[in-house]
Amino acid sequence: MNNLVKTSYKKEEVTVLLKDITGQVEPLDTMEREKLNQSGVHYSEMLPLEYKPTSKYMEIYQESLEKFSYKTAKAVVVLSEKIYQKLGKDAVLVSLARAGTPVGILIKRCLKEKYNIDVPHYSISIIRGKGIDETAMDYIVGGYSAKSIQFIDGWIGKGAINKVLKEACQKLKEKNPVYKDLDDSLAVLADPAYITELCGTHEDFLIPSSCLNSTVSGLFSRTFQRNDIIKKGDFHGAVYYGELENEDKSNEFLDEVSKHFKEINSNEIDTDMMLRKDGLVGLDEVKKIAKDFNIEDINKIKPGVGETTRVLLRRVPYKVLIKDKNDTKGLEHIVRLCEEKNVEIVQYPLAIYKVCGIIKNVSDL
Repeated sequence: MNNLVKTSYKKEEVTVLLKDITGQVEPLDTMEREKLNQSGVHYSEMLPLEYKPTSKYMEIYQESLEKFSYKTAKAVVVLSEKIYQKLGKDAVLVSLARAGTPVGILIKRCLKEKYNIDVPHYSISIIRGKGIDETAMDYIVGGYSAKSIQFIDGWIGKGAINKVLKEACQKLKEKNPVYKDLDDSLAVLADPAYITELCGTHEDFLIPSSCLNSTVSGLFSRTFQRNDIIKKGDFHGAVYYGELENEDKSNEFLDEVSKHFKEINSNEIDTDMMLRKDGLVGLDEVKKIAKDFNIEDINKIKPGVGETTRVLLRRVPYKVLIKDKNDTKGLEHIVRLCEEKNVEIVQYPLAIYKVCGIIKNVSDL
């Protein structure tokens, strides 16, 4: 626990179980990283150069925060109520770094305000293709019962991390009986893919924290796992962007959302949200997009507001699909990023999502 990555979050609100690797990994620009990624180098073995938002983009972020902080707060209240009904005061929040970390803090604050309980909150790494940080999980179950753990993330795109989490939890159960009662369900603010009812909403809406990278996520990087740096027994790694401290919006975001909690009466909210009557899930739409655009690897298709934003901030985008090019309310930041990066916006009859990002094929780079 002596070498945890520094964050700008308050220590009493989250314990981030990530090894500090600041200065040990040279960050790569987006184009170089994309070529390496598509040639077989795992994304977790590289760190990106952080996108520096333009002043115009930051204006849009601030406007988005004002517009969507209440809706975000409402989703937090709904989800917190579901978690309380499920686990009560024994809940142990385990958020998936990075996008899940601010959500975990908001749920912790909400439970404190509504029920006057102070639940533990840890943030750990999970990586597609490599699994969950077992060292971090072993640390948590050293102090708490596995059955009290509730995994938290920001949103669901097409459900890839849900699958990784289920497989990781099964592996833990097979490894050690202490995990026999571990619940692999993932609680999220927004589930536009219609995969779970353990969500704040199924609406594909803008969670303002998705607009930025580290400057709204505690100033630490996405998680890193490479054997020359992360040794056996280490937590997965991350770096701290101290040079961005003057631009940090992490706690401002939390305060802006949580100030609305007192305005929302969870007893008046229907927390039993049903899945779609037509039975469609996000993966159905992703497969249709893949067919229509001749995309062989569905991992290059990133549906939903949060995932599309990530494509524009971290990857090399090919196109962005929007349901209605004349109605971009709540998507202003995506339109702005497309303008800045010269990415084509295509109108496409999306049935489930509001927007979808497509990653450019390396052969086209």
